[in-house]
Amino acid sequence: MKNILVTGVAGLLGSHLAEYLVNLGYSVYGIDNLSGGYIENVPKGVKFYQVDLLDHIAVSNIVRDHSIDFIYHFAAYAAVGLSPFIRRFNYQNNIIASTNLINAAIRNDIEKFIFASSMDVYGEQKPPFFETMKPSPTDPYGIAKYAIEMDLENARRQFGLNYTIIRPHNVIGPRQNIWDRYRNVAGIWIRRAMVGKPLLVYGTGEQRRAFSDVKYYLKPFVKLLETEETTGEIINIGADQDVSINDLATIVQDVAHLKMGVRPAIQHVEPRDEVDLMWCNHDKAKNLLGFKDN
Repeated sequence: MKNILVTGVAGLLGSHLAEYLVNLGYSVYGIDNLSGGYIENVPKGVKFYQVDLLDHIAVSNIVRDHSIDFIYHFAAYAAVGLSPFIRRFNYQNNIIASTNLINAAIRNDIEKFIFASSMDVYGEQKPPFFETMKPSPTDPYGIAKYAIEMDLENARRQFGLNYTIIRPHNVIGPRQNIWDRYRNVAGIWIRRAMVGKPLLVYGTGEQRRAFSDVKYYLKPFVKLLETEETTGEIINIGADQDVSINDLATIVQDVAHLKMGVRPAIQHVEPRDEVDLMWCNHDKAKNLLGFKDN
């Protein structure tokens, strides 16, 4: 079996995929600095390193010492709205950290580098977003993700690094971070409902997104190991059905009432600088990876 490294292994995507890979019999190694993930999320059977990807020596040693064959790079600080106010932190923790991992992958001649980018790279284009659209990010987080995508293409052209870029979006499920005030609207609202605070809706609430359960991602992610046709490809993955933020708020209200006997209020506040309409086409994921969102 192959040796697989998962970064962000204590987070939502990383922990679920690592657990799935362990159950399939792979040797799985995980990296996380625990800035947004939790140690209890790291699955049994994973050799875990509490390492920051900015530590390029430690990262390189892990890839070398364990003869890593495949890397799933899920680690990021994914706070879109906050990113203009933490510019240096954003670029260090997304671009520089990713560069350290890409360098280690090149030096150790791994088989494939699988990078979780973001639909944020599309910016204010008309949805649904297709992979053929030229990225036009409108915030530093999207800029960082697009820069990493371009760096991977350069690494392939100059050094032969095989990679696949996936663009998952609005993933929800068990083990997601609900304590970060700036990441993941569903997680933010769950936390606020649990402590009796209103659900904050920025602007009209008619912004639209498509939310998807993490469990539908696991088989397609593993197929990336096995499918040569995905090398060098960019693949959107997520739910087809978009919903308004207002609709999502009502769902959270209903679930909070069902589970806790409370119905949090909805409070509209001033709009913020964000793209209103964001969801993707997933035909490529369905055709290449057999993806199906239920």
